[in-house]
Amino acid sequence: MTTHAHIPLAGVIGAPIAHSKSPRLHGHWLARYGIAGYYIPLEVAQNDIAEVIHLLPRMGFVGVNVTIPHKETVLRLADSVTDRAALIGAANTLTYAKDGKIHADNTDGYGFIANLRQHVPSWRPADGPAAVLGAGGAARAVVSALLEAGAPEIRIANRTRARSEALRTEFGARVIVYDWVQAGNMLEDALTVVNTTALGMTGKPDLRVPLDGLNPRAVVNDLVYAPLQTQFLKNAAALGCITVDGLGMLLHQAAPGFERWFGTRPEVDDAARAAVLDP
Repeated sequence: MTTHAHIPLAGVIGAPIAHSKSPRLHGHWLARYGIAGYYIPLEVAQNDIAEVIHLLPRMGFVGVNVTIPHKETVLRLADSVTDRAALIGAANTLTYAKDGKIHADNTDGYGFIANLRQHVPSWRPADGPAAVLGAGGAARAVVSALLEAGAPEIRIANRTRARSEALRTEFGARVIVYDWVQAGNMLEDALTVVNTTALGMTGKPDLRVPLDGLNPRAVVNDLVYAPLQTQFLKNAAALGCITVDGLGMLLHQAAPGFERWFGTRPEVDDAARAAVLDP
């Protein structure tokens, strides 16, 4: 239970934000654990973000999640930053101290790893190379987490090669860059394959990467969760791969913030998934 003297407030900041599933998830957890608190969607323009995040603790907020397009900006505005947020170059979780100081963290990598471990307990990232499609903010979190988890090699392909090269420069020699047209080739003997792009999302084109070389022993994860079963995952499953959808990452990345703000570690289970998926 929370020990705050006043009813604590938390929320998610972004632009746009109406589509966010986070209020449903945190609302479910607040009700489940009988916590007197609220989690609110907050649409904030880029020009207003600095003023807003410094004003929120004076309004009773104990923390917020942060999504596009503010993740990089809030990192620069924070008073303290975790090593993983600094390495990724973005923050998705802010916690306010009693004096209003802002602590920034990035739990995306944690959520990514926890999702795979929950659905594939036998998954061992150190057993072989990983292949990552995309080189944006989500890819940065995934690459950082895979390196920390012991992946011996991470192959990256992005439609703009320069972004992949930037990741290699920042994360080191275990990152190998492939041209986008060679993305299918980098899947050969990879035991972890991750799509971090928006391709395959509802309203977006499908991810058209040849899967001929995909190892049937590979664990294949798509960070897209609308739809839950993308064509990419369906094609990988048809080849015998274990597939994991992206919803679990959303759930797991939210848990650390909820615990910090409301004092209870929430369980990521079928009920939490159902709360988010409920139309």
